[in-house]
Amino acid sequence: MEKEFKLAKNQAWIEINLENLEHNIKEIQKIISKKTKIMAVVKANAYGHGAVLISKKLNEIGIFNFAVSSLKEGIELRENGILGNILIFGFTDYKNLEDVIKYDLIQTIIDYDYAKRIEKLDLSQKLKVHLKINTGMNRIGENYQNIEKIKEIFAIKNIEILGVFTHLAVSDSQTLEDINFTKSQINHFYQVINTLKSAGYSNFSSHIQSSYGILNYPELNLDYVRIGIIMYGVHSEKNIKTKVNINLKPVLTLKAKISSIHELDVNESISYGRTYITTSKIKVATVSIGYADGYPRSLSSKGIVLVNGKRRPILGRICMDQLIIDVTNMSIQVGDIVTLIGEDQNIKAEDVSYLANTISNELLSRLGNRLERIIKK
Repeated sequence: MEKEFKLAKNQAWIEINLENLEHNIKEIQKIISKKTKIMAVVKANAYGHGAVLISKKLNEIGIFNFAVSSLKEGIELRENGILGNILIFGFTDYKNLEDVIKYDLIQTIIDYDYAKRIEKLDLSQKLKVHLKINTGMNRIGENYQNIEKIKEIFAIKNIEILGVFTHLAVSDSQTLEDINFTKSQINHFYQVINTLKSAGYSNFSSHIQSSYGILNYPELNLDYVRIGIIMYGVHSEKNIKTKVNINLKPVLTLKAKISSIHELDVNESISYGRTYITTSKIKVATVSIGYADGYPRSLSSKGIVLVNGKRRPILGRICMDQLIIDVTNMSIQVGDIVTLIGEDQNIKAEDVSYLANTISNELLSRLGNRLERIIKK
């Protein structure tokens, strides 16, 4: 009853299905080696799902390796009792590295210069790190060709290198050109690993695959796989083709309430800019969610929602806190629930992001904090 009352007060919210999360983890485990561990990527508030909520469930089902983007995200997990290894993917300022140690986090070494700056610090103890190798993404990481610099990083006394990894740029693509590029990245990474082992450095883990690295290159059997978007039960894009098919179930549903219902005559305008003009008498409803909640403004006059199981179009521009839908010939009332991202009726995250001209990763990770996350029973 307490949850139901709490839900009744909200104008817009997110429902999280933790059973679907567990289902997705089991499906992923079917296609990876038994020796390979899942590193759950929970950056960006777990792609909008709620990092603490998701990570607690993952701890419960035996997942104890996580990845975040920043020190702040790592501290949030620790302060909420999350157990296991937590890797920070991004840059952490040198003056904050003692907090990495304090909260028992793992820092990514983003390149040689970053490592050499750390070498000069008087740290309270060795800094746990994973070393990023740039094999062609050209974002962060020490270039795979600079093997002598990579060896120098391994010789630094105040860091403890627990892992070495790289990131594939086009592992989601099945074009011949992109497959060849990905295979070259993989080969470059293995060259680095083999050279390091030949030089006597062998006590470290390795990882290369994220979600589409698993689905398109399942033959790679490294120590970790970094699971992001597919863990949440969706694909990055609509109708994406992968080498391995997987039975995913969406974890997130986005809902809001109807706050107002009214009828409009012919030749009346709707919302800012008067971009939508009625051509007949219609009934419209105002829904209590907008772009400040992370729902894309680019869906103005082309988005689709569900009302009582029926698909209804968004009319006019989406506002900061509200949007308007066509409910002509429908029996509805104020307080009725509208589904904006769900599991069916072509409003899955992939479908919504397609209409918004983006990817599911962005759509979900932009969902704001004023949307309460509620566990779906």
